[in-house]
Amino acid sequence: MLHRDDNPRLRKNNFDLLRLIFAATVAFVHAYELSGYEPLSWIPQILSSDVAVKSFFVVSGFLIFMSYERSPSLASYASKRVRRIYPAYFTVVTLAAFGLVFVSTESAGNYFSPEWAKYLAANLVFLNFLQPTLPGVFELNRYTAVNGALWTLKVEVMFYISVPVFVHLFRKFSEGKILAVTYFLSVIYTLLMTWLAGQTGNDLFAELGRQLPGQLSYFMAGAFFYYRLPFFEKNAVVFLGAGVLTLLANHFYPLPFLEPFALAAVVVFFGLFLYVGRFGRYGDFSYSIYILHFPIIQIFLQYGWLSKTPWLYLAAVLSLTLAAGFAMWHLVEKRFLLRSSHYLAETAQAATSR
Repeated sequence: MLHRDDNPRLRKNNFDLLRLIFAATVAFVHAYELSGYEPLSWIPQILSSDVAVKSFFVVSGFLIFMSYERSPSLASYASKRVRRIYPAYFTVVTLAAFGLVFVSTESAGNYFSPEWAKYLAANLVFLNFLQPTLPGVFELNRYTAVNGALWTLKVEVMFYISVPVFVHLFRKFSEGKILAVTYFLSVIYTLLMTWLAGQTGNDLFAELGRQLPGQLSYFMAGAFFYYRLPFFEKNAVVFLGAGVLTLLANHFYPLPFLEPFALAAVVVFFGLFLYVGRFGRYGDFSYSIYILHFPIIQIFLQYGWLSKTPWLYLAAVLSLTLAAGFAMWHLVEKRFLLRSSHYLAETAQAATSR
C-alpha cells in the first residue's frame, strides 16, 4: 500500500493557489469594509473573509501536521516554521512602526512615544490586541487599527506550538480520538462564547470565541484529512458532495458541529484534486498579500486617494498590494527559506525552463 507521505498528491497540489485565493478574498473584503464605499458593497455579498480565514486554518491543519511528521526533529520543525512566518511578519511590523511616522498627524517627537514602543513590542510577539494603533495614524479612518489582519497570526503561531503536543497525544492514545475530542470541544467552546456574548452584550466573549480554542475545529478537520488521506481519496466525491450540501444547509440553518468538517472536506478536495499546475513556481505571495493589504488600504483611506472613483481605488490597492507582496517574497521571505523548500526548487525550475 502507498505510504501516506509517498502520495504524489502531496508533491503536486493546489494548496498554493488556494491560499492565494483566500488572501485575495480577505483583501477584497477589507477594501470594502474599511472604506464603506457603496459601489463596492457587492464584494461581501459574494465573498466572505470569515470563510477565507477558516479555510486558511484548514489548510494549515493539513500542511503543518504534515510538516511536523516529515521533520527529522523538533528543532528542524521549529526552524522551518520560524523561517516561513517570522521574517515577513517582523518586516511588516517594523516597517509600519517606523514608516508610518510620515503618515501620522503627530510630530516625530510625539509619535515615538511609549504608545509607539508598546505597539512595536506587543506586535513583534503577536499580541496585536494589546496595542493595535499608532499615535496619530489612521485616527479619522472608519477603523483605526494599523493592521487588523494580523490577529490570525497569533492563532497560527499557537497552532504551530500545539502540533508537537497533539502528535504526542496521537501516539500515546489514538489520533482519531484526540482529533474528535479536540474538534468537538472547540465547537462547544465557540458556542459557549457566542451564547455568553448574546446574554451579556459583551463583545469580549465574541472576540474570545474566534481565538485559538474556537479555531481548532478547522485546524483539526484539516489534520484529519492528512492522517486519513487514503480513505479520503477513495471516497473523495462522497466527501465533496456531503461537504457542499452541508455548507449550503448551514447557510439557512446553522450546523455548528458539521460546518468545520464540511468546509475542510471541500477545501482539501480542491487542494488535492483537479491539479492546475505548479502555481508556486514564481513564489508564494499569499502570506505577504495577507499581512500587507490592510495598512495599504488604510493609507489610501487616510488621504482619500481615489475616493471619488471606488473602482479605481479597488484596482489600485489590490495592484499595490500584489506588487508589495512580490517584493516581500523576493527581498525577504525566500531568503530565509531552507534550500530544501519546495518553493525554492520550483522557482529555480521555472527559471531554468525559460
